[in-house]
Amino acid sequence: MTPLSNSIDHLTQTFRESGLRVTHQRLEIYRELMEARDHPTAEQLYRRLRGRIPTLSLDTVYRTLTTLVTHGMVKRLETVESQARFDTTRQRHHHIICKRCNEIMDFHWPLLDETPLPGEVDSWGRLDGVNVVVYGVCARCLAGDAQPT
Repeated sequence: MTPLSNSIDHLTQTFRESGLRVTHQRLEIYRELMEARDHPTAEQLYRRLRGRIPTLSLDTVYRTLTTLVTHGMVKRLETVESQARFDTTRQRHHHIICKRCNEIMDFHWPLLDETPLPGEVDSWGRLDGVNVVVYGVCARCLAGDAQPT
C-alpha cells in the first residue's frame, strides 16, 4: 500500500469512528492536501480542486479543513501572512517560512524535540504540542536580490 492509500484508509476509519460521513469532496480535499508539498491555504486547495469537482464551494473546503484539524488528520499552521496553511505530515517536524515569497519548508530538529521545556512552561498548563517556526529569506529570493536590474 502507498502512504496515500494508508492515509485515506486512516481518514476513512477515523471519520467512521467519529460518526462522520466519508464524502467524495472530503476525500478529494484530503488527497490533494496529502500530495501537496507547499502547505496550501484553503483558497489554494479550492482553486486546485474546482476543475475536478465543479460543485465544490470554498465554504466546503473551509469546513472540511476545520473537521480534519479537529480530528487530528491535518495540522493548521498560522503564518505571518495571516492565512492559515495546512499540512498532513504526521511525523514531528518544524517549519521555516520565507518572509518574501511565503514558501514553507519542513525541517527536522531531533535535538530540540528531545530537549525538555523550561520549568515555567511546564507549570503554565496543558501543552498540546510544540512547533518551532523559523522566518527568514529563502535562497531563491536572495538570488533574485543579487540579479542586476
